[in-house]
Amino acid sequence: MDTLIYPPREIIEADRPPRPAALLSKSYRDRLIERGMLALYRWYTSRSQETRNWNVDLGFDWRNINQNFSPTTKQVLKGFFAVEQYVPDYVSKALDLVRRSHGRSHFQIRWGSEEEKHADTWENAVLFSRSQTPDQLEEYKFQLRKKEWELPWEDPLHLLLYTVFQERATQLNYINIGKIAAGQKAGFEADKCDVLSKVALTIATDEAAHYNFFLEAARLHMYYYPLETLEAIRDVVEHFAMPAQALMPDWREFFEAAYKAGVYGPREYARDVVAVGFKQFGIESRKSLEAGILKTRLIPDEEGQMRNSAIWETFDPDGIVEDVKRLYAKVQGFEDKYGMSELDPTHFVENPLWKAV
Repeated sequence: MDTLIYPPREIIEADRPPRPAALLSKSYRDRLIERGMLALYRWYTSRSQETRNWNVDLGFDWRNINQNFSPTTKQVLKGFFAVEQYVPDYVSKALDLVRRSHGRSHFQIRWGSEEEKHADTWENAVLFSRSQTPDQLEEYKFQLRKKEWELPWEDPLHLLLYTVFQERATQLNYINIGKIAAGQKAGFEADKCDVLSKVALTIATDEAAHYNFFLEAARLHMYYYPLETLEAIRDVVEHFAMPAQALMPDWREFFEAAYKAGVYGPREYARDVVAVGFKQFGIESRKSLEAGILKTRLIPDEEGQMRNSAIWETFDPDGIVEDVKRLYAKVQGFEDKYGMSELDPTHFVENPLWKAV
């Protein structure tokens, strides 16, 4: 899918379908997605400021963090620190790609400000737990930042879908290190630590919010571009890799430690990332996704319009419609609170393609 370009409002209005049965033009669908993304971003920002405005340095009792973590847990914490060192790249590279979209580009800036807090929090965790000395961590940081992260996908849609699965994987990492800190992992009882438990829960909560934003955005794209979105999901899942793994000098040690601790590995990716993501997209399995895309073809409907046939067997279209309608109800309720609904409200526009389902 090409980079979305959003024409001026007056052009969009001229493209508005003359009757409900007509298919929406590409430019009109792009405009609807852009407006929905902007409304979602404004809702997200307000919610973030109200519920997750925490302080890296003063929000945790750093002096009382466990200073005797196992070598495995120390390696995992060091790895979390390393992955977050590329936040400047994650933000700037994606921002260049989506800068023409108000909602998505501004969200990228907001997302970066929250990820920056995660980087500083994991740095504190490594230092105060005595997992690394200040000199060791400074040298490690220098080695990390000599390299530059590059986008895994060069188009906005694939990057959006990549971020959905990446955010879910990151959330899972932090949930599982939290289980170690809570004393819930056999063999890691000595790593119990209330401070680390609070850190992991706090950051995992942020990651859940990020995941839900990107998921909502992806379902919005699926509603207006179902085949293109399904193809992007297939591509991303097939080639998925966590960020920075080609950049970290000790990636293998980090991966082995995360696997040993049950924090993250192939099983967790398949069961708790892909399967969860598929469920929230209404997709039964990777096999059914691939089969549905392969069988999809264009056929004329009773009015001579071309539409996809087998695509509707690939996922649960009714579920996506309900999810998108809930998204619009949420942002419309938010707009009512501060008066935007009286000035320039966000409207849900039905995609007539769904009528063929």
